Amino acid sequence: MSINLDALAIRNNEAEKRFEVEVNGRLALLEYIRAGQNITYTHTEVPVGLEGMGIGAKLARHALEFARDNDLKVIPICPFVTNYLRTHPEFHPIVFGYKK
Repeated sequence: MSINLDALAIRNNEAEKRFEVEVNGRLALLEYIRAGQNITYTHTEVPVGLEGMGIGAKLARHALEFARDNDLKVIPICPFVTNYLRTHPEFHPIVFGYKK
């Protein structure tokens, strides 16, 4: 199965405190807790069968761009987001406690 990542529309479901995207009738999500000017990314979930297609990375990028665009500091508890940050240094300055 092939997925057009550019066509995926990620929503910020503030009521459920998560970014989410529906793919083939299944929900992928990245959960967060927002407190003041901090946002903690706690959990990323991509349904079995949709893993490894870049959906989690698209969610992570979207969440980090959201934080950057809203002047929030990121606390990455979720292992997926932490790993994403390791290979995307352009987001390091928005990580809570970042020092050059």
